Amino acid sequence: MEEDNQQSNQKHDQPPSGFIKMKKFQFVMLIFVLVFATAGITTFALAFGDEKAVNVGVTERSEFDKLYEAYDSLNKEYYKELDKEKLVNGAINGMLDSLEDPYSDYMNKEEAKKFNQSISSSFEGIGAEIQERDGTIVVVSPIKGSPAEAAGLKPNDKIIEVDGKNIQGMSVTDAVLLIRGEKGTEVTLTIQRPGSEDTTQVKITRDEIPLETVYPEMQENGIAKIQITSFSDDTYDELVKAIEQMKKEGMKGLVLDLRQNPGGLLDQAIKISNLFVPAGEPILQIDDNKGSVEKVMAEEGKKVEVPVAVLIDNGSASASEILAAAVSETTEIPLVGTKSFGKGTVQTAENFSDGSNMKLTSAKWLTPNGNWIHEKGIKPDVKVELPAYAKLPFLNPEKDLKKSAVSEQVKAAEEMLKALGFNPGDVDGFYDENTVKAVKEFQDKEKLEVTGVLKGESTLKLMDLLRKKMVEDDPQVKKAVERLQEKIKGKKE
Repeated sequence: MEEDNQQSNQKHDQPPSGFIKMKKFQFVMLIFVLVFATAGITTFALAFGDEKAVNVGVTERSEFDKLYEAYDSLNKEYYKELDKEKLVNGAINGMLDSLEDPYSDYMNKEEAKKFNQSISSSFEGIGAEIQERDGTIVVVSPIKGSPAEAAGLKPNDKIIEVDGKNIQGMSVTDAVLLIRGEKGTEVTLTIQRPGSEDTTQVKITRDEIPLETVYPEMQENGIAKIQITSFSDDTYDELVKAIEQMKKEGMKGLVLDLRQNPGGLLDQAIKISNLFVPAGEPILQIDDNKGSVEKVMAEEGKKVEVPVAVLIDNGSASASEILAAAVSETTEIPLVGTKSFGKGTVQTAENFSDGSNMKLTSAKWLTPNGNWIHEKGIKPDVKVELPAYAKLPFLNPEKDLKKSAVSEQVKAAEEMLKALGFNPGDVDGFYDENTVKAVKEFQDKEKLEVTGVLKGESTLKLMDLLRKKMVEDDPQVKKAVERLQEKIKGKKE
């Protein structure tokens, strides 16, 4: 939900004929895009007409007697005047909270309005997907090219505070409202990285986050790499255009990169899967709350004809998992990388007549073979880990790291320097003479002020170089390319 929760009204695209038919319903993969975009969620959005809402409201139900009694008692006996709308909203929130389901949520009129503003061609925020997990707000993945990515946020980072306010126990919706904001404004997040007890403050300047979702580039030897960062209204069209571009550049094989992709619109995942899954084969199954299972089948049409490999990791969630599972179980396309996130439930979203919104988990989605990957994820065919330095924590550029300092931040800086070819001596978290010497060598090479102290521009440059090294070294891409080259060579022989 980014600030988002990509819950679109499906203005343009119609689902394929093999998709589930339900009156008055439109289907999407719901994902909190906190732009903070937020938490890779699979979803259907259901919009009920006002008439149905009114009918439900006037129906007498004995199970609500206690609720009415409590409401009347509060109005009569409470020592000060009550906000009746707030009481009703609180009752709905209470019912949803009792489900203990992080994907069921209620947004009042103002929250829903702000949420819907993020479902456009662009939005303003920090650009990261978040999810509530066991009472803690956790990053699913940053959006490519976003301020969140530039600041070094990574999957599974815990957000402890927002601008000094503790958000433990807060809902995703409430967290999003704190984190998102206008372009040019700043927000400070207190982050705790997995495996560390230390926290780090990360100051991020919000920006406009365009919903460009497909990024093609030609590798060596005719291997194209196309990254899909999320599934929004135009992703299918963007992908088809990118594939045509890569064909013109001599594409012989395709690496489809779904890493750090938290999901998005279901119809886009289906249309894209249809490019790879043979006609007549299942793309996914929907197991609803009545035990009925519907299969969504691939249709005839445009298909990708070159060898393909798909990259996944723990930031691949929801709609991206549907695509990964579909190609894995119905074709010979290999999955390369690490286990995916594991988001296998479906949400129903209802817009109330007053502008508020409620979503709740109503079904499970299953892979073509009927597997439920929820909280399990999808295992790759070829497991390839990223280098250890890819998991290093963010360094706070506003904090001075200098001689005699001892901390986890110093240790992370030493590991970064070592990965970039500078020798800091023992990587032990102690900023000694060897560390000072390594920092000076780094600063001299990068034409920075040579002080031996890591702060400000030097810290940012160090992290930027490490990101670039990761792109160059990327063992997951290299393994995928290797598999494709073997496939292409085998075809020639």
